[in-house]
Amino acid sequence: MSRIRLKTAEEIELIRESALLVSKTLAEVGKHIRPGVKTIDLNNLAETFIRDHGAVPSFLNYNGFPYSLCISTNDKVVHGFPGEEELAEGDIISVDCGVTLNNFVGDSAFTFAVGEVSEEIRQLLKVTRECLDKGVEKAVVGMRVGDIAYAVQQHAEANGYGVVKELVGHGVGFALHEKPEVPNYGKRGVGVKLEEGMVICIEPMINLGKAGVKFWEDGWTVSSVDGLPSAHFEYTLAVKKGKADVLSPFDCIDEVLAK
Repeated sequence: MSRIRLKTAEEIELIRESALLVSKTLAEVGKHIRPGVKTIDLNNLAETFIRDHGAVPSFLNYNGFPYSLCISTNDKVVHGFPGEEELAEGDIISVDCGVTLNNFVGDSAFTFAVGEVSEEIRQLLKVTRECLDKGVEKAVVGMRVGDIAYAVQQHAEANGYGVVKELVGHGVGFALHEKPEVPNYGKRGVGVKLEEGMVICIEPMINLGKAGVKFWEDGWTVSSVDGLPSAHFEYTLAVKKGKADVLSPFDCIDEVLAK
């Protein structure tokens, strides 16, 4: 079993550079999300943006994944393929991005609304993002992975949503996926104890309907079992005393969306 690899303060700063580039990439993609846009064009835009900043897309060719972004619309939960699909008014689109810069990896995801969405969908996006924030509140030295998981699950289920259990957050930094796993459901006070130097991704995947998912024959795409929409938000963060240090903040994305 692979061990948890702690990072030095210097290494965390290098991961921050990668994670900030992920945030900037997501913001750049967000500028182009509108009805009629093909998801493959968003993928190509992101790859160019990442390479123009001296980095490489972490997802491209990872275990054979053929694209630079995971783009998952509506009932797709995660790991969707970009393609000729055109976005339509009222859709939602999860954009998951990883960047490798100076040999360090950042990873983050944001679910965008396409044009005007229903109040039901707006609420799903709001609560899923709140779930992420509640998980981050528990990502401090001395807490356990189960405390993060419980906080996410509690808030989602209190609002009547299904929490995806088959897919989890993870450690990150030296590689795209490291130990420990960070589920979005669980019990308080159990699991790996959080300590200084841990860098993790928390990524709630919350379904409007049932919690269940189905795996597609392409070996990657995961969608909700009942065909209802799913939302996904993800941060890379460093575990600290008192308060987690979010390395991939959404500020620049929010600025784009506010325009």
